[in-house]
Amino acid sequence: MKSSIQIPVGYMSLNGALEIPSGAKGIVLFAHGSGSSRFSPRNQHVASLLQQAGLGTLLFDLLSEDEEERDRLYGGYRFNIELMAHRLAAVTDWVVDQPAANGLPVCYFGASTGAAAAINAAAEREHGVCAIVSRGGRPDLAGEALERVSAPTLLIVGGADPPVIRMNEDALQVIRAPKHLAIVPGAGHLFEEPGALDAVARLARDWFLEYCTVFAGEHSAARLSGAAV
Repeated sequence: MKSSIQIPVGYMSLNGALEIPSGAKGIVLFAHGSGSSRFSPRNQHVASLLQQAGLGTLLFDLLSEDEEERDRLYGGYRFNIELMAHRLAAVTDWVVDQPAANGLPVCYFGASTGAAAAINAAAEREHGVCAIVSRGGRPDLAGEALERVSAPTLLIVGGADPPVIRMNEDALQVIRAPKHLAIVPGAGHLFEEPGALDAVARLARDWFLEYCTVFAGEHSAARLSGAAV
């Protein structure tokens, strides 16, 4: 199923693109970075490869059209991690209520500042987010949520992006959940080099599929035992 959608969030609606393949193993919500949108060619490329692996995807705008315009002119929203995390959490609540996504493990893919938003949103959902992948992310902006997040977290950084490597290495020391730092050799911050984005997609795919399987197994066992999930 593929559809262009409007997602109600409080007093506004956010534009999105939802695709859930038949027999999906999970659904990945994309949190884009500052100055980007659901049309990010990098996130769309990764989403396409995740769909081929049997994962549903939801790309959506974290800001309304009016907010995007104000941010373009004045930059008031792009580093508002709390706002972006709140929007991602609200969209998560919406998507898990959709019949096509009901019961699917929920994962987050965050890029740049969107990675901090994903970590913050997941930290508020201790048992509700299956896994997180950060691409060229700013987990340093997640604050104390780094210590609280329980979702297995993969940090992917380009080998030619030393400042972001250092930020992610520092964040890795704080995260208590299952975690890993993957460095794509020769890649810059935007992963524009030949093959770099495909490497990101493969790493993300494998991380999501591994933990979606674990998540589904744990919930199945809990249901059989009569425990709360």
